[in-house]
Amino acid sequence: MTHTIVSLNPVLRRSGFFLFLLLLTAANLRTPITATGPVLENIRQTFGLSASAAGVLNFLPLLMFATLAPPAAWLGNRFGLERSLWSALLLITLGSLLRITGSENALWAGTLLLSAGIAAANVLLPPLIKRDFTAHTARYIGLYATTMAITASIASGVAVPLAQLTDAGWPLSLGIWLVPGVVALLAWLPQLKHAAGHAQPAVSQPLQRSPWRSAIGWQVSLFMACQSLVFYTLIGWFTPFAQDEGISQLAAGWLLFVYQIVAIVANLVCMNALKRLRDQRAIGFLASLAIFTGVTGLLLAPTRALIWLLLAGLGAGASMVTCLALFNLRTQDHRQASKLSGMAQCVGYGVAALGPLCFGMLHDASGNWMLPLALLLVISALQMVVATLAGRDRHI
Repeated sequence: MTHTIVSLNPVLRRSGFFLFLLLLTAANLRTPITATGPVLENIRQTFGLSASAAGVLNFLPLLMFATLAPPAAWLGNRFGLERSLWSALLLITLGSLLRITGSENALWAGTLLLSAGIAAANVLLPPLIKRDFTAHTARYIGLYATTMAITASIASGVAVPLAQLTDAGWPLSLGIWLVPGVVALLAWLPQLKHAAGHAQPAVSQPLQRSPWRSAIGWQVSLFMACQSLVFYTLIGWFTPFAQDEGISQLAAGWLLFVYQIVAIVANLVCMNALKRLRDQRAIGFLASLAIFTGVTGLLLAPTRALIWLLLAGLGAGASMVTCLALFNLRTQDHRQASKLSGMAQCVGYGVAALGPLCFGMLHDASGNWMLPLALLLVISALQMVVATLAGRDRHI
């Protein structure tokens, strides 16, 4: 097996321009999705979509994240991380543009394109950090996760006001996020030229163990799956649950906003903690315990939802940044990190996509929220186990 080895140039290292590129890229990885939910009803009315068809628009991205994660890892190793990342950003930008052109077919095609681009970029950024900034892995992963969370929250919060601002309606809410996409594409171009001009001859690489055949690979992947399932299920189902418990829709929306903001704070705190700990067992267990406690509280004392969402949000933010860091910490080099990133996101987002669906089915079958919340409780308990195993200081 042969690879072309390319490293970021010294000027880029010293200037901090890489950090700018990293955060700019991260700003494009959730906004096209989170901006869609608040205006989904507007989109449905524009094209006359059924409720089920509209729901698929939210399901498609997670499905694409899972399906395309392993191929994205292969492409990054085969064609280079920089070129592959730029291509992913191009797909995100083209897809975002296509879906606001006014055609239902373009809406679906654009959603598929941008989801494919996000799926690839999700996988490729952690190994790029592993390759060129090993000493700063925890800090850069934390800033990357925090940027995704902040921009995702902003996109969700301004979607409806932007749609009501002019006659353009919901296309403005989605189209505004083309701007960071175009800026990112242009910002990466000098690095692509550097990569092309400084490529070293291909060299043979020693055969490495596949994460799919490793216990650690599965432990990291299940950690990713558990935390993603609980997070996306709570995001999708908390509002109807809260309304059944006597909490208004407006109040439920604010509670979800607090949940996501607390997760952002946890990203930053966890980023600093990861640099100081010998391994990640304690932080993985405590983050998982916070989620377990939050879900337990929602089950037993739902009227105190603010307290439980604060705890669950802390756990969710810490779990996410720890998972992303483990892609690098449990691997020998950036190629293996790319493979583990692809595996963990394939398993994680595949399971996460099923979470909201199963939660809704259990609610319909039981007629109450006890059984579906009990399922989340079991998943968060499993997370405490796999997070502790994945946090041990060892490599694939």
